Amino acid sequence: MTAELMVGTELAAEMVARAGVRAEKLRESVGVQPCLATVLVGDDPASATYVRMKQNRSKKAGIGSRSVVLPAATTTDELVAALTELSNDPEVHGILLQHPVPSHIDERAAFEAIDPRKDVDGVTMHGFAAMAFGEPGFRSCTPGGIMRLLEAYDVPISGAHAVVIGRSPILGKPAGMLLLASDATVTYTHSRTVGLPDIVRTADIVVAAVGKANFVRGDWLKPGAVVVDAGYNEGNVGDVHFGEASEVARLITPVPGGVGPMTIALLLEQTVDAAEAQSETAVQPVVGLA
Repeated sequence: MTAELMVGTELAAEMVARAGVRAEKLRESVGVQPCLATVLVGDDPASATYVRMKQNRSKKAGIGSRSVVLPAATTTDELVAALTELSNDPEVHGILLQHPVPSHIDERAAFEAIDPRKDVDGVTMHGFAAMAFGEPGFRSCTPGGIMRLLEAYDVPISGAHAVVIGRSPILGKPAGMLLLASDATVTYTHSRTVGLPDIVRTADIVVAAVGKANFVRGDWLKPGAVVVDAGYNEGNVGDVHFGEASEVARLITPVPGGVGPMTIALLLEQTVDAAEAQSETAVQPVVGLA
């Protein structure tokens, strides 16, 4: 078996184009340009590259961007203050804190400083809860992008057994919640899981999000499985051994060109969603006033 590739580039481009059309309509109708603020702490080259990529995609979609770059020595309180200021700025509709942040910063405290109405990256506890309970809110972008990719390739999710490898609060955990909401039977696995290869072999859908190059081997997979590689490691290598897995899986995402473009596309789409919602709130009349 040679797996078919689940490529995200074309689908992501379509999503960004549609977001751009909606952004233009919002400008024409109420004079509001959707704006995404990116916050980068420190000078990590990879993080800086990711931020520039998101800013460039924003520009192509007609979405404004604001860049906040803070020194590596920034304290948790200083970062929280910067995020609070953006949350209170009516001209900013979405906020992205590039992660990971330096180890001395309380990342959770920083995420919680983001107004849930502007949490277009889906990183707050409010956003996670809304997503898990099927309430209005923003999806975590990488898991949300994965779901859109599975949908585009007509992957049957209802009744399938999905194994998520990794339990991070912005990738593994929300990915499992979204799969569960689509009626998959979900197993979370992680660094303390005993017999991981045996568990993965039972999966119809595998989501790898561990941050270790070539971690998932081909002989871990059930023949015909759908493999989503959400990892990105040095040398353009994912968390799945692509050569081995592609001989066993039915569908597999490449790295790069699979999950990554979908993450950015959903970020921009949700920024427009946020701008539309905030604009509607701003123009609602106050009951009882002329």
